[in-house]
Amino acid sequence: MTDSDKAGRNIAVVGSGYWGKNLVRNFAELGALHTVCDTDPAVTSKFKQQYPYLKTCSDYRSVLRDDEVKGVVIAAPAVLHHPMARAALEAGKDVFVEKPLALKIEQGRELVELADKNDRLLMVGHLLEYHPVVLRLKQMVDAGELGKIEYLYSNRLNLGKLRTEENVLWSFAPHDISVMLLLAGDMPQEVSAHGGYYLHREIADVTMTNFSFKSGIRAHIFVSWLHPYKEQRLVVVGDKKMAVFNDTEPKDKLLLYDHEIEWIEHRPVPHQKQARAVEVEVQEPLRLECQDFINSIETRCRPRVDGRKGLQVLEVLSYCQQSLEQGGRAVACGAEDKDYFAHETSLVEGPVEVGKGTKIWHFAHVMPEVKIGRDCNIGQNVYIGKGVTIGDNVKVQNNVSVYEGVVLEDDVFCGPSCVFTNVFNPRSHVSRKHEYRPTVVKRGATIGANATIVCGNTIGRYAFIGAGAVVTKDVPDHAMYYGNPARQNGWVCNCGVKLDFGRSQTAVCPSCGRRYKKQGDKDSEKVTEGEA
Repeated sequence: MTDSDKAGRNIAVVGSGYWGKNLVRNFAELGALHTVCDTDPAVTSKFKQQYPYLKTCSDYRSVLRDDEVKGVVIAAPAVLHHPMARAALEAGKDVFVEKPLALKIEQGRELVELADKNDRLLMVGHLLEYHPVVLRLKQMVDAGELGKIEYLYSNRLNLGKLRTEENVLWSFAPHDISVMLLLAGDMPQEVSAHGGYYLHREIADVTMTNFSFKSGIRAHIFVSWLHPYKEQRLVVVGDKKMAVFNDTEPKDKLLLYDHEIEWIEHRPVPHQKQARAVEVEVQEPLRLECQDFINSIETRCRPRVDGRKGLQVLEVLSYCQQSLEQGGRAVACGAEDKDYFAHETSLVEGPVEVGKGTKIWHFAHVMPEVKIGRDCNIGQNVYIGKGVTIGDNVKVQNNVSVYEGVVLEDDVFCGPSCVFTNVFNPRSHVSRKHEYRPTVVKRGATIGANATIVCGNTIGRYAFIGAGAVVTKDVPDHAMYYGNPARQNGWVCNCGVKLDFGRSQTAVCPSCGRRYKKQGDKDSEKVTEGEA
C-alpha cells in the first residue's frame, strides 16, 4: 500500500462494542479507518481479520501518541467522554465523541473551550441531525409548509438496553432534544421532568419531560427502556399541517397530514384527511455523520453538530435532571447563565453563546450559532450572521453587518458603517451560498468608519484600516492601509500610533515605548514586536 493510499486512513475508533462497531464499519467503508482501540483483544483481533491494514491496540495512550492519527472517535461509556475527549484535544487530535458530550455542563464547556484554544474540531454524535427525514422536516418547517409550529412531541421507547451509569433520560433523550432544538430554533425557557424508578431506586427507567419555548412552542419527550415494543416517533403540529416521523417504519417514514379545524357555532370541528407520504432520499444517517467528520478534518470547517450544539443539548439535559431530582418542579433554563446585556429592542436568536459583560444595543440582530466573547460592545443596528465567531473585548460600532464567514478575533475594533462581504461576485438571481469566502480580522486590528473589506482576505494583527478604505488583499500585521483600492502607508504600534522607521530597520513607539523591527524585502516586508 502506497503512502497516498494510507493518507485517507487517519481515523481511530476507540470503543468498538455495541455502537462502536457501526462506526468502525462506516469509517472503513469510507476509506478513513486507521486504528481500532478496544480493551477486549478478541474484538480487535476480529477487526484485524476483517481489515488487515488496520492498526489495533488496547491502550488509548498509544492512539494519542500516534502522529498518523488525525481524528479520534470516542464510543466509550458516557462517564468517560469528558476525560477521553480532553486527552485527545490536548494531544492535538480532532475529536468526534458520541452523545452526550459530557455528564456535567462545566465539563462540556471545558471541552468546547479547549477545542477552540487548540484549534481542533469537536463533533458530538447527535445522529438524528443527519437523518434525511429530519433534514427534510427541517426544510419544511423553515419554508413554512406546516405553518406556525405549535407543538412537538417525541416517543423513544424500547425494552432495554438497560444501563447502570446513566438513567434513561441521559441515554435516550439526547437524540430527541437535539432535534427539538433544531426544529424550534431556540433553547427552551423552562423544563419539567417526571420519572419512574422501577429497577433501581436512583436510576430512572421512564421519564416524561415538558418544554416551553419563548416562541410559544410547547413540547414533550417520553422515553422508556421498559416498554413492550420499540417506538421512535416524532410529531410536529403546525397551524396549517401536521407531520409524523416514524423511524421504525421500513418505508414512508415521513407522513404529512392536511387536517383542518373549522369553527362552527363557536366550537372547533376537525376535518381529518388522508395522510400522504413525503418522498425522502434513503441514506444511512451514520454514514452521513461519519462523512461529515472526515470532510471537516479535510476542510477545517465546523461539522454540522459541533461542540457548541452538543453543549446546548447537555445544558438542556442538565436542567431536565435538576427538575427530575426535584420531583418535577419547573426549572428555568439559562437564567443563571445570562450575564450579558441585550437591549429590549434587540433580537438574539438562539442558540447563541454570549460572554460575560457583553452589551448588545438597540435594534441589533444576532443570528443562531453565533459565538460572542466577553466584554464586547455590539452597537445600534448591528447584524451578526449565522455562525459568526467574535472574540473578547470586540467593539462593533453602529450600522455594521458581520456576515456569515467573518471571524473577528480578540480586541478588534469595527468603525461605524464599515462593510464586510462574503461573496466575491454576487448576483441577485444566482445563489452562491456555497461560495462564501472567509474573512478573518486578527487580534487588535482596527477597521475605520465606512471601510469595505472584500471577502476572502485576512487583516493582520494590530493592522489599521483607514476610514473609507477598500481592502482587496491580505493586510500584514501592524500595517496601515488606506485608499481605494487600499495600499500600505506605513506601520502602526499595538497602541495604534504610527511608527517612524525612517531609514532604519527598527523603530520605537513614541507613545508606549514598544520596540519593532522590519524584516524581509520590499515585497514580503513584515514588522515584528520586541526585537529592536
